[in-house]
Amino acid sequence: MSIQASADRRVAVVTGGSGAIGGAIAARLAYDHTVVVLDRHGDVAVDLGDPDAVRGAAEHVLDRYGRCDVLVHAAAMVAFGPLDEFQLSTWRQVQAVNVESALLLTQAFVPGMRDRGFGRVIFIVSDSYWRPPGAHMLAYVASKGALIGMARTLAVGLGSNGIAVMAVAPGLTRTPATDVVPAEEFADVAAHQPLPRPLTPDDSAAVVAMLAGDDAAALTGQTLTVDGGLVLR
Repeated sequence: MSIQASADRRVAVVTGGSGAIGGAIAARLAYDHTVVVLDRHGDVAVDLGDPDAVRGAAEHVLDRYGRCDVLVHAAAMVAFGPLDEFQLSTWRQVQAVNVESALLLTQAFVPGMRDRGFGRVIFIVSDSYWRPPGAHMLAYVASKGALIGMARTLAVGLGSNGIAVMAVAPGLTRTPATDVVPAEEFADVAAHQPLPRPLTPDDSAAVVAMLAGDDAAALTGQTLTVDGGLVLR
């Protein structure tokens, strides 16, 4: 039985909503959206590296909730390794989770957005695209660059349908996933930010919430860096 969203409450689908940044985004959007988390342990459990599972999850969302007005792709896989030892299978897995699932979900949800004349697609990327820390993060940084390219291209293609496509690039943010980063590296990064303060998941969530709403009606195709001004573009 399909559960239709109320006319005054949009449905937001958030991938990676079990993580720190994704979870903060889901919590922030829940104030004025019906939020559906797609994750291994989300409202809809899914392996985002499996294309068939991703398609099935999208179908489940549309069947149960009737629509998706806002898609936020916050899920990300990080794989470290030296260039000469990096496996092609690992590269493909990173791209499947970080890039291909975003494409598949966009394909699934855009038709409904187009019919309603409103949609928001927001990719969470990284300011490491402009300041890569080294070759050991090649697959991750390349995947974020692909998402930025997707956002720019889709913005041009979908704007006439009332669909805005954006990217949000957090800086180095303290999360369980970044516990491997030494404290002195966090301090050094913060010291080079024009706003020299630690970054939190809520910083990115606030920007996503703004982009998801009507106040961002004139924005599309942009990448907003949420990093205390470390990357100026």
